[in-house]
Amino acid sequence: METLEKKQIGEFVADDFRTAAVFSKHGIDFCCKGNRTIDEVCSKKGIDKDLLLHSLEEVLNNKSEQSIDYKSWPLDLLIDYIEKKHHRYVEQTTPVLLQFLDKLRKVHGERHPELFEVYELFSGSAGDLAQHMKKEELVLFPFVKKMVKARLTGEAIEMPHFGTVENPIEMMKHEHDNEGERFREIAKITGNYTPPADACNTYRVAFSMLEEFEKDLHLHIHLENNILFPEALKLEHLFSQES
Repeated sequence: METLEKKQIGEFVADDFRTAAVFSKHGIDFCCKGNRTIDEVCSKKGIDKDLLLHSLEEVLNNKSEQSIDYKSWPLDLLIDYIEKKHHRYVEQTTPVLLQFLDKLRKVHGERHPELFEVYELFSGSAGDLAQHMKKEELVLFPFVKKMVKARLTGEAIEMPHFGTVENPIEMMKHEHDNEGERFREIAKITGNYTPPADACNTYRVAFSMLEEFEKDLHLHIHLENNILFPEALKLEHLFSQES
């Protein structure tokens, strides 16, 4: 039990993604703030540590439900998956959600003024995420793929213009934190995506899509912060040791 208490939340989720549901149930951020231990988060949020650990152990001991072992994937495969699943999801879903939220604020904004803030927050997220993903696709991800290829072929690797992979990674993590904070605010404003009694179908669909968007973003950020980035840093360190 003591070992579990000292383990970082992000490590739990990286080892077995089913634990993400346990952390989410207790309102614990496992993606952007995954570097905290069970001790730290329970102390700060006033959570019953024994109850949380029991819930985690139940999940970890249940071998019948299979979980995708992202940690076992080669980094270039993980990058392709992130781009094709999560980046593409954001690109396809964002314009639809913006259209729905714009309609909602115009039609229902007088009775539900919080819709104006929800639109502004999501609009800001849409713009920032688009830029963020391009930086990953054009700068960080290609370099990580170069390192993977060089490791397999024994080729030398040129020093990138950004110096060390830690620099773009720190920037990406900072931007992840911003998005995590933004969606916590959206969830708070919407009562965890609960539509009001007078909500029309568009209202309900938009809130459902917002909740799905946040869940996808949590997995997206988790795969990068807790798996891809640490492994990329380890890979770069191997090259530096050999040079």
